[in-house]
Amino acid sequence: MLPSITAKWRIRKYSGGGASSLLEDDIATEYPLTIRLDGEEFATIVCSPTDLEEMTAGFLASEGIIRQAAEIESLRVDEERGFVYVELHNKQSTSKEDVSKRFIGSCCGKSRQFYFHNDARTARTSMSRMTITPAQCIALMRLLQNSSGEFKLTGGVHNAALCSADELLAVRTDIGRHNALDKLFGYALRQRLSVTDKIIAFSGRLSSEVVLKAAKIGVGILLSKSAPTDLALKLAEDLGITCVGFIRGSEMNVYTHGHRIVDEPVSSLAACDHQEEQQSEER
Repeated sequence: MLPSITAKWRIRKYSGGGASSLLEDDIATEYPLTIRLDGEEFATIVCSPTDLEEMTAGFLASEGIIRQAAEIESLRVDEERGFVYVELHNKQSTSKEDVSKRFIGSCCGKSRQFYFHNDARTARTSMSRMTITPAQCIALMRLLQNSSGEFKLTGGVHNAALCSADELLAVRTDIGRHNALDKLFGYALRQRLSVTDKIIAFSGRLSSEVVLKAAKIGVGILLSKSAPTDLALKLAEDLGITCVGFIRGSEMNVYTHGHRIVDEPVSSLAACDHQEEQQSEER
């Protein structure tokens, strides 16, 4: 049986004036999970012990091992030992070294950036025509924050949500920001969900890693209550991703590809229909 996502820990709490009291505090659980792929140890992920099948599928897709969930022949989690056993229909040929080897490559033919080997193969330039209003951005971030019970308890987890313009479709929680996004990726793959007209709302900083994960998932809009890094914004510019940060109260900052932030809402269906018409004309 998997441990809970939170654990109790006895602490001595100090408050004003030097007075202290003994009480129990809620702490985020840290769980090491080792992926064995086609009989070989592939990677160990330190994560929160929830949605492990989704996270495994999302991680394998993020690393370019699979493109869709149907490529997985079997996936079994041994909760007690902390292993997940994955067998693919077509045995993988990617070296474990490729998961961690870094090289300098061209990001979409524009600026040169540092990448992990598989990032250059799996990060896709977004062609999404999805649009959203500032009010919808602010509302989605408020919904994400209100849904984050584990964060309120522990202050030690990240939350990520796959959204339409008006609602949260799936929320995933983890101690690692990249794990939370892999869980969303796995969810979308296993549900065979189109993400062209979807948005990711995220609780943490917009790092280069987060932008790359969003590009691999395939969304075009990334929302956060926190700050971005400069490399994240350079990657977002190159990969066609709209980054919106510091969404707090009634304010927010749009950093890249601001054409997707509009004053009037455009329905997702209309946007997708328009995209299909454009693709048809190009063919």
